[in-house]
Amino acid sequence: MLEDKDVLVVEDDPVFRRMITGFLESQGCKVREAEDGLAGLQALRDGIPDVLLCDLAMPVLTGMEFVEEISVQYPMVPIIVISGTGDMADVATALRHGVKDFLIKPLDNIMVLKSAMLSVLKSQDSVTENRDFSSQWFGIGGDESCVDEELEWHIEELKANPRAARELLLGLMPETESKQGDWQLNYCVLQSTDVQPVLLDYTWLMDGRLAFYLVDSSTDNDNGTATTLLIRAFFNDFLRTRMADEHDIRSLIQLIEKGMKHSGYAAPIKALFGIFDACDKSLSVTSTGLAAMLQTSEGNKELVAQPWLGKNAYQNDTIHLPLSESGGRLSLSEIGSASFSLTLKRCGF
Repeated sequence: MLEDKDVLVVEDDPVFRRMITGFLESQGCKVREAEDGLAGLQALRDGIPDVLLCDLAMPVLTGMEFVEEISVQYPMVPIIVISGTGDMADVATALRHGVKDFLIKPLDNIMVLKSAMLSVLKSQDSVTENRDFSSQWFGIGGDESCVDEELEWHIEELKANPRAARELLLGLMPETESKQGDWQLNYCVLQSTDVQPVLLDYTWLMDGRLAFYLVDSSTDNDNGTATTLLIRAFFNDFLRTRMADEHDIRSLIQLIEKGMKHSGYAAPIKALFGIFDACDKSLSVTSTGLAAMLQTSEGNKELVAQPWLGKNAYQNDTIHLPLSESGGRLSLSEIGSASFSLTLKRCGF
């Protein structure tokens, strides 16, 4: 529970700050207060809290600047944003900076805050005990409980507001250009504003590999956004906890499909997963519903669509393809009203 947890509340509205503080103290928390971002940074120097609550609209140092600074200096601190803005661009930016949850003022039910804090603390405990996201959030390998009450609340909000859901997914898209060593990644996406988007996520790994995935969120009309967010969470957690030991893409896909099964809301969806190895200039790709074409200076290779993610896609074949010295381009086809291409280029060629 929350008893004896150290909580730092960074909020410039004294009335709201005292309301939050009073509730947390009634739950047995040890609460410290700061009225702006600079005061919050000073409080962090005095002691690292178990949970940090902060606003986004603050004087002196904006909440987003504050969150960004914490993500660099204190990445171990779990942050919950409580803000008066429901702008999905702000939500997406906060999530990219590692914020664990985003609650909207006013809090009609203060117990929503308690639920969010318990979820965050549970997640932090799982890291300490070397358990991963899947085992603690979805009960995989043990308790088959569905997604918790707090996440369900967000899912219902996104389902009721497709425009906000689309803005959130677009806000989570990474930089369109990235470099690692002498390799450069670029991607280009063109898609209609009338449908849910294709989402890309990628991460350069320390050993010279690039892990990435693509999800066509429009292929699950009712729960596409929620399913896509689940995939994103599992992808990032897999890279953090397992990728160093497990090089097989299908291990990741199997983990995601277990999460989808036990979530209680996820449905089959079209996706594609890949790993680029800069050391041997190779690309390993598994289609889970999306077809693609790899173009290199030495010719083209067609990747046919295989069963969708959520339909035992972990059994799909992984295609291993060599790239030319200069790199190659992976383009998606048959994705409704969108087109997408990802280019891996060696600098100097």
